[in-house]
Amino acid sequence: MSIRKPFPTATSDTGFLQEPPQLKNQYEDDLVFKNVLKRLIPPTILSEIEPDLSQFGDRVTNDILAMGDDVNVPSNYPRLTQYDAWCRRIDHISVSQGWKELNDVAAEEGLVAIAYERKYNEFSRIYQFAKQYLYMPSAAMYSCPLSMTDGAARVIELNGTEEIKNKYYSKLISRDPRKFWTSGQWMTERPGGSDIGQSETQAELLDEGTNTWSISGFKWFSSATTADLTMLLARTIDPKEGTVRTGSKGLSLYIAEMRQPDGQLNGVKVHRLKDKYGTKGLPTAELQLSGMKANMIGNTGRGVPGIASILNITRIYACLGVVCSLRRSLVIAKDFAYKRHAFNNTLDKTPLHITTLAQLELVFRAGVQISFYCIELLGRTECIQESQHDAAILRFLTPIAKAYVCKIGINACSEAMEALGGQGYMEEIGIGRQLRDAQVNTIWEGTTNVLSMDVLRVIQETKGKCLLTFRNMVKEKVDRAAQASPLLVEAVKSVHIALHNIDTFVNSNKTRIEIESNARQLTFALGRTLAGALLIEQAAFDITNKNEGAEEDIIVANRWCCVRDFTQELIPINADLVADEAKIVFGSNAKI
Repeated sequence: MSIRKPFPTATSDTGFLQEPPQLKNQYEDDLVFKNVLKRLIPPTILSEIEPDLSQFGDRVTNDILAMGDDVNVPSNYPRLTQYDAWCRRIDHISVSQGWKELNDVAAEEGLVAIAYERKYNEFSRIYQFAKQYLYMPSAAMYSCPLSMTDGAARVIELNGTEEIKNKYYSKLISRDPRKFWTSGQWMTERPGGSDIGQSETQAELLDEGTNTWSISGFKWFSSATTADLTMLLARTIDPKEGTVRTGSKGLSLYIAEMRQPDGQLNGVKVHRLKDKYGTKGLPTAELQLSGMKANMIGNTGRGVPGIASILNITRIYACLGVVCSLRRSLVIAKDFAYKRHAFNNTLDKTPLHITTLAQLELVFRAGVQISFYCIELLGRTECIQESQHDAAILRFLTPIAKAYVCKIGINACSEAMEALGGQGYMEEIGIGRQLRDAQVNTIWEGTTNVLSMDVLRVIQETKGKCLLTFRNMVKEKVDRAAQASPLLVEAVKSVHIALHNIDTFVNSNKTRIEIESNARQLTFALGRTLAGALLIEQAAFDITNKNEGAEEDIIVANRWCCVRDFTQELIPINADLVADEAKIVFGSNAKI
């Protein structure tokens, strides 16, 4: 097994030298993730794809990590050159060599293609995101353009004309780096932010026969500005009346190439690159569009519904991105705990440190379960025609998952940094970069508050049916799991109580102000309850199949449902709980 030491080791003739943490094969070293895949993927398929996952788990600690490190060298950050030596406007954005190589890796490894080749039908999505899970924490946010490329491919597959499919679809899902194209996604504008109904960008029909439109306006955030094409929203000017509809119903969805055939920008001026808190290697810009040639996708005025399929995908990427950052941060913190001596003991034998890492482990496991449940539903909706039930629950869960997992995950990443003391704050260790880059996922594709309001919107649109579907799904999972082991009975009872509390909360008479001000609480309660049900389901599966880690899974399910998050009471932690927590973090043989 290849082990990479990404952290520089100091050299000195005298004095103490701390042995640095090490990254092992990121698939083989992740029992939690391997057991999740065992539950979600049929054994015959898993045995076929595991060699690839193992190979990739090794690669992300070697050349891919080196590519990501290259992207994050400050001198390699994206640079904008607006004019050439002859005062001609060129608006060229240069990126690092590592960024270009990460693009090639993404194509070769099928990080988008796997999902659309559908060799394994609905399980192809799980396989694809399993590789994304391994890739993300090493790849310096190249997952951002990949997420939008994935979303664009799905929109074209669903709504594109044959001409658009022939022109773009094969490029977006290609495994050949020479043919592979990435896509951006431009929705945010100066007036509206998340309120896209205030968008000012307009589209005017140029040629009805070729479905060619001219787009003009200003896009305030354009992530992955060096992508080959983009999906964007614009307010459609009625070709006959010359009028423009206001609000979100006046918006249509368009696809446009970034450059013309001669290499010149396609009606785009890059005013400046954004100076961001994180994602430093990802080029994000302010763009002026003046006569950008584009094709409409879908029907006039249906831009917002058209991007729904993109959001289902990109929100899952955001959710998983935080989980992956936490996973990498926790790996470093755990290995450090084995090696760091303090107060006459190593940290892995220190009760308070064990309890702290155990809490992070619970958050990580909850995030993995929620993320891959959404991925499972996504695969089913794409491959099983009779999947209206899955589509409905996926629409409800994606804002819940992104809001809840990203919020608790970011806090956990910060705690993981603290677990290394002052060394965790050092840039070379890598947790700082994980934390900064992960932070954008709480904002991108909807802030926590925007997503919480989206949850209310789905409840209102379905007249509460989505809650009934959610409750039935959770009850089915936990009731079936309760039969696997009496050790899960109390956890199952807690989930039933949580469901009852949610029903009581939703059905109580509240004013609009009260409903909206409590939207975040409701969203988080739904997320906690879903995590509990999935952790119980995983424990039952591992018990039934006698998988390694089953004992820890029982502890996790009970700790999540019976001690943590489901109640706000101050519950003393006794020695038995600390012993259990040591097993959660360091395995069943852990001793304190």
